[in-house]
Amino acid sequence: MIREQLSKLRERPQARVLVVGGGINGVATFRYLSMQGIDVALIERGDYSQGASGASSHMIHGGIRYLENGEFRLVHESVQERNSLLEIAPHYVKPLQTTIPIFSTFSGILSAPTRFLTHKSGKPTERGAALIKAGLIMYDVFAGIGGRNTPWHSFKSGKAARKDLPELRDDVKYTATYFDASVHNPERLTLDVLREGLNANDQARATNYVELAGVDGGTAKLRDVLTGDEFDFDAEVIINATGAWVDLTNKELGRETKWTGGTKGSHIVLDHPELLEATGGREIFFEHEDGRIVLIYPMLGRVLVGTTDLEHDMNEPAVCTDEEVQYFFDLIHHVFPGVKATEDQIVYKFSGVRPLPNHDDTAPGFVSRDYQVKETRLTDKTTMLSLIGGKWTTFRALSENLGGQALSFLGERQVQSTAGVPIGGGKNFPANEGALAAWYAARESKASRDRLRVLLERYGTRADHVLERLGGKEQMLEHTDELSCQEITYMANNEQVGRLIDVFIRRTNLAFRGLVTKNLVIEVANCLADPMGWDQSQLQTEIDHSLSVLADSHGVILR
Repeated sequence: MIREQLSKLRERPQARVLVVGGGINGVATFRYLSMQGIDVALIERGDYSQGASGASSHMIHGGIRYLENGEFRLVHESVQERNSLLEIAPHYVKPLQTTIPIFSTFSGILSAPTRFLTHKSGKPTERGAALIKAGLIMYDVFAGIGGRNTPWHSFKSGKAARKDLPELRDDVKYTATYFDASVHNPERLTLDVLREGLNANDQARATNYVELAGVDGGTAKLRDVLTGDEFDFDAEVIINATGAWVDLTNKELGRETKWTGGTKGSHIVLDHPELLEATGGREIFFEHEDGRIVLIYPMLGRVLVGTTDLEHDMNEPAVCTDEEVQYFFDLIHHVFPGVKATEDQIVYKFSGVRPLPNHDDTAPGFVSRDYQVKETRLTDKTTMLSLIGGKWTTFRALSENLGGQALSFLGERQVQSTAGVPIGGGKNFPANEGALAAWYAARESKASRDRLRVLLERYGTRADHVLERLGGKEQMLEHTDELSCQEITYMANNEQVGRLIDVFIRRTNLAFRGLVTKNLVIEVANCLADPMGWDQSQLQTEIDHSLSVLADSHGVILR
């Protein structure tokens, strides 16, 4: 099995900083520290982005609703980071036109101050046009007056609003439209950030499928999840970036904490052409009857619908329930009463746990989405920094904050900021249709237009590097036109594939789009067997595991 990074950890079992957790925040902190020349290592007990980072609403957004919580610092930072990601990661982060349907003019003005002061939801009170207008003005100002890369918001009323989106409810009085951003391939963006960290510093090492099993002073005990082998690893700083599992991780280390109170958020993905058309190519972002802010938006030819915000026991797996599915159908009907959604149109379900701080009796929707860092001294020379909270949009800024605290403990200083530094395949990404056409034309001798499109969407401008590795003639798979055996081998050799399921969920978006069949699972497994060194028994184990994960965690039953 190809696990070069794991071998490097075992050959030199020490680093100045050990990051535990391979979600976007842990990976971004790893990258930041590597760029400062720090000897840093990262471990992840599953695959990169396997937790909350891969189960998000796929939004890169300022969080307009956080204004109601009074989180002005977070909103300002978020919209600035959103703007930055549109520039430094344009291969995965795209502008997202967002429309809010509004059913009243002044509703919510009197109750908004109460929500702001108490953070308790109480009886749901609809937010009217005046309140939303005030919020959008502030939101736009936070995004910047000049040099913007997103348009200012706009309002439409009555007939104009329904002409724009004909399937909307007849009693819609206004629509407000503004721009945020979405990330269509969050797992692959995480891999790009990871690669940047590995390339920035020869000492930097990172591996998946390795967990933190214990700690004795400054020595951590690491366990290979795939083999069960254990080994010791020394670090001066241990960063606990395990998201909603922070308390459970600390408990395993004999350091009981009660810092987190994550809530479950579920989503469904529908293959529903009528609903896709009803969205008008934009996100529909609105308040449901229970006062929860929810969303419907087109992505990759499908429609993503979410999300819930439910208390969750971290000892249990997070899965999308039948009750949540019905909730999603109800909210679709709430906005598009003429559009019917059914179970057989669902191609994928997913659920994750937000890494929120402990919030006691505060309503989940009002719990702070900001982040904080807690320090626990393990010895006089060793400390642990636990990250509480954090969201996708602010991962770069968060990493500088968290990484900066690690630098302070080590007595080191920042030598390079990550601000404005292009990420992976976002470097020199075609900026407009003309540049895109030129990019395709320059490579038409290497692959078909359809194949180039898939590679550009999957790797950004790193597609050139991948094309070189694939060679002149690819053997495309029988059960998908988006993968070849050569590319699967490339992923095994260069992208730390640990298990078969990684290919369908995190190295590609085939599962998300409902394009995985049992025959494809078997075909990809056979392509992986040689580079991964799997014998027939291991091969069958991986096939069975993939089918089980798709069924149990994502509602995809393949027969």
